[in-house]
Amino acid sequence: MSSTRKQTQLRLTPDMLAAGKDAAAARGLDFNRYIERLIAEDTSGARAAGMAAAQKLIDAHGDFLDDLETDLEGDLEAALAAGPASPRTPARRDRGAAA
Repeated sequence: MSSTRKQTQLRLTPDMLAAGKDAAAARGLDFNRYIERLIAEDTSGARAAGMAAAQKLIDAHGDFLDDLETDLEGDLEAALAAGPASPRTPARRDRGAAA
């Protein structure tokens, strides 16, 4: 069984094209494969199943996620207010003394 591919043309704004190419690169895909994957996920029901699973997670743990987001935003605001951190040398752990 041979796989025949058809060529098509898309008209995208420069920003949309750049965003698509960046998203593809972030996933280790070329732009064509990225578009193929989006279409496959959308038409196979995989995207809908993922969205339904995400909604179940939000429904079950929404309060926790809201609290976590608030805590993280507070930590970020405090870090930004403190200014740039000076480089630190990671502490070394003693993994046992050599005899």
